[in-house]
Amino acid sequence: MNRREFLKISSMGAMTLFLSGCGLFGSDQKVNSAPEKGSVSGGKSMKIVVINSSPHSDSESTSKYLAARFVDGARSAGHEIFVFDAAKEDIHPCQGCDKCGMDGPCIFKDAIENTLMPKMLEADLIVLVTPLYYFGMSAQLKIIVDRFYSRTGKLHGKKSIMMSTAYNSADWTMEALMNHYNTLVRYMEWTDVGQVWATGCGARSLVERSEFADVAYKIGTNL
Repeated sequence: MNRREFLKISSMGAMTLFLSGCGLFGSDQKVNSAPEKGSVSGGKSMKIVVINSSPHSDSESTSKYLAARFVDGARSAGHEIFVFDAAKEDIHPCQGCDKCGMDGPCIFKDAIENTLMPKMLEADLIVLVTPLYYFGMSAQLKIIVDRFYSRTGKLHGKKSIMMSTAYNSADWTMEALMNHYNTLVRYMEWTDVGQVWATGCGARSLVERSEFADVAYKIGTNL
């Protein structure tokens, strides 16, 4: 039995919980809510990098659906979008060799170094998108975050958004990942402009009809 089949079976008895839990939560004004129209971009076109990290297909992934809704909204508002799919690209984890001296280039001439990094360096806004795996980000996204090291200084001072989906709907489900993201924002001196924490949305059909999808779209349109 594969992981997805196990989760489907184990979640049958808890489906009511997931349905009732697939709603908005959080007291922070940037959590599961959209910014004021034009408050982030000042009415100007922004360069936005969206990093997807789910290993599931575009048609099955819950987190990729949120990303797609955000992209639709941001493009409708006239912003320039680059989407990087970490699960489909040739990427390598940081070796801690310090050959980059925190200022590049990385020893790996992979998709992070050759494709993603140039886009990130010129981006105004970076959007991190991940399914929740064992209360943290996916391995694919963590590889990319670790590789920030090669351009640490040059990646500082950008704007950022975090979006994640999870089966569980408990109030503590996203706590560890939320803390990780907030620490990353603090260290990178980023300006957080939106967070979508889609709890209780373990199936594509659930996230598609959830308020989270609408929030992701509205964040994009309101930038």
